[in-house]
Formats: sequence, C-alpha cells, structure tokens
Amino acid sequence: MNTNNVLLACCILGCTFSSSAVFAAEGKLIGTAGLTQVEGSGGGGIVPWATLSGYDSREQVSVSATATQVDVDNYRLNMLGASASFYDRLEVSVAHQRFDLKSLGGDIRQNIVGVKYRVYGDVVYSDWPQISVGLQHKRLEDNAIANLVGAQDDSGTDFYVAATKVHLGAVGGYNLVWNVAARATKANQMGLLGFGGSQNDSYELMAEASIGVLFSRHFALGMEYRQKPDNLGLGEEDWTDFFVTYIPSKDFSLTLAWADLGSIAGASDQKGLYLSFNGQLW
Repeated sequence: MNTNNVLLACCILGCTFSSSAVFAAEGKLIGTAGLTQVEGSGGGGIVPWATLSGYDSREQVSVSATATQVDVDNYRLNMLGASASFYDRLEVSVAHQRFDLKSLGGDIRQNIVGVKYRVYGDVVYSDWPQISVGLQHKRLEDNAIANLVGAQDDSGTDFYVAATKVHLGAVGGYNLVWNVAARATKANQMGLLGFGGSQNDSYELMAEASIGVLFSRHFALGMEYRQKPDNLGLGEEDWTDFFVTYIPSKDFSLTLAWADLGSIAGASDQKGLYLSFNGQLW
C-alpha cells in the first residue's frame, strides 16, 4: 500500500473512531491540544503551535489523523496527515499535500515529515507559555513547476520555535489562547513552488501568530497570521485566516475558516474556504 493510501485510511479511521477505543490519551483539558495545521504539525490551521498533536499526558502516547482542504479562486490544496505524540514531550508527523491548479490543470504534490519537541512549560498550568522547537522537512514529488518559476531546490527544511499559552477565564470568563512562532525558511508557498529563488536563496526568519477564544469546552473562534518570503519575485504575500472550531470530544474536531492567501504564482487575491477534520485514533 502506498503512502497516500495509508494516510487516507488513517484519516477515515480518525473521523469514525469511537471513544471506546481510546488508548489512555486523555491527560489534557479538551481543546488544549490544538488542531493540525496544513503541514501536518500540531497547531492552528496555517501556524504550528507549541502544543503537541494529541491529548497524551506524560505517561501516555496518542496517534491522530487529519484531512484538510483549502479551496481558493485559482487553486485547491488537499492535505492528508497523521501524527504521533509521545509522553507529552515529542511529536512526529507525516503529511501529503496535493495542490490542484484549477485554472491551468494538473497538480503539485509534496511530502512532509515533521518533528516537534516540547522544551518548557504547560500550555495551561505553567506561569510562562509552553515552548516547543520543531522542523518540517519537505520534498516535492515532481520539480518541473518549481524549476519553471525559478526555484533553486525541490526539497528543504523549515525550523521553528513556538510559544503557546491558554489563559483561563481571561475574556469575559472565557478562555483565551494565543501563539507566536518564528520560522526559518527558504520555502516558496510552503515549498509547493520549491525552495529559494533568484531574489533570495538564504534562510529568512518569518513571524507567525494565532489568537482565539474558547467560548465553551467545545467551541472556539479566532484568527491567524503567517509571514511569507518572496524568493521568486512573484509577489508572494502573507497569509491570514479567521476560523471557527467545533470540538465535540477529544476524539474529533472540525474547523471551518475563511483564508486569505494573497498572491500565488502571479494570481492575486486568492481567498476561499478552509475545512479540516481531525481525529484521535488512540
């Protein structure tokens, strides 16, 4: 069975899994594990957080799967991913992205392997934010389009540090969550258009941030921002989204967002819907 089929099977299982099969991964408050972002790491929709992907405590292991689609004017991104979180300390993730060129036809495919390590703190209980460091290694399956637009490489690695904090009862009695991250990257459009280019072939430090309010144990509303480099000189712009998340249980969550991805490969004003399903397998 190839990688795509394995990831698809994981996501189907994650969406249908019942609470009776949960393997002890119930160590955190509901909603505090975050979601899974478009590169497969635990976090928001477009930004990795310091949180790990599962609800495991320091004596537990959890495995999650996700399926995400971002549908904007000229393009459509589909992502299938799976991740494992070990003892609330280490996260390992894999993701497959398919970027459909709706106007031109064809697609771009990319595989991502991520690792995240919690360095300090707890998102709820420590005085200071939880801090994690991570990396995402990305490789295109076909570099034809990346070469055409002038990318220097068809693979690359992003490095990031993230800080996340939940403040209980901070906004009119509701819980507030925020995250800030710094990412060192050479990726063009997350790597879908390769890495580096004629304007720059060195790592640049990009800022990312998220903020949200948990209006109940099962419902959250917020926004995110992600700074982007413009290595190719094609006018690559920063990303933002506004999201609403429904978390009926620790086994499943659903996120709907309005995403503004700016200019992509010369096509300006790319806006549309983001939809993501996340399931905990055990």
